Amino acid sequence: MVVLPVEVTAPHSPVQHPQDTTPAPLAPTAEPAAAPRGPATTSPTPPHPPTPPGGPLRRLLTPALALLLAASLLAAAHQARPTPYGDHITVYARVDVDSSDARPALRTTKDAVEAYDEATGRPRWSYAREGHRPLAVVPARGDAIALWDDGLVTATATDTALRDGGVVRWHRALPGAVPWLAAQGGSGVLRPLGSRMLAVVTPQRMAAYRIADGDLRWVLPAGRGCEFAPTRAVRHGTALLIAQPCPDDDGIDNWTAEIIAVDDLGRITPDRTPLGNERHTAEHPNAEKVVARPR
Repeated sequence: MVVLPVEVTAPHSPVQHPQDTTPAPLAPTAEPAAAPRGPATTSPTPPHPPTPPGGPLRRLLTPALALLLAASLLAAAHQARPTPYGDHITVYARVDVDSSDARPALRTTKDAVEAYDEATGRPRWSYAREGHRPLAVVPARGDAIALWDDGLVTATATDTALRDGGVVRWHRALPGAVPWLAAQGGSGVLRPLGSRMLAVVTPQRMAAYRIADGDLRWVLPAGRGCEFAPTRAVRHGTALLIAQPCPDDDGIDNWTAEIIAVDDLGRITPDRTPLGNERHTAEHPNAEKVVARPR
């Protein structure tokens, strides 16, 4: 019997031993090589910044300082606002209110009302209004009553605030008086009626104001076709006699009708009803205004 070599009988078959029953492993499928990875890393949590000294107190002070700054800005804005009516009072010399010569004399300058010492001529205080000039000033009940070129009447206290200069207590406007004032000036317009009332006379009307508070108490219009003449007036006792010429009377000379008599209660007539010209109080509950009818 002839034995042939293994290579001749199975040239293309792998050699398998009888005892090896495990199948041959399959060739792995080629895959792209993965990039090598290092060990996993995590971002460290940043440390908290150190708390500055006084941190809680500083957090409380910051809003407080902001509020103080805002209050300062508001106060500055309030101070920067224009004063009502453009009022400006300048004090030159402070005076003791108990002094016997505490009440100063009054005069008008080019642009201000001035209170001054009669003995020395030195000013004590001056009152000016931006863009306006005073036309006349009269003393009344310790006040300086002034008429201005824009038709405003003002009362400046000279007794109650002498240590700090005058204080403007009230302002009243005269309707339609500016053109006439520009042409004629303010002579005779301010007429005190005793110690309580002030008459303001313009060609169209006469009005009375309570000096204590500037309250309008009565109005007397001029007669039809007539005009009041502020410069033609005279005091007789408690009465003010003022001319009211009437050019439309066809040449009739009726001088008695062209003179009007008034006092602090209004036009003087035999049948008039007295007015309550005191301030409204429990003692004077019916302090009413009236409009006097032309006669």
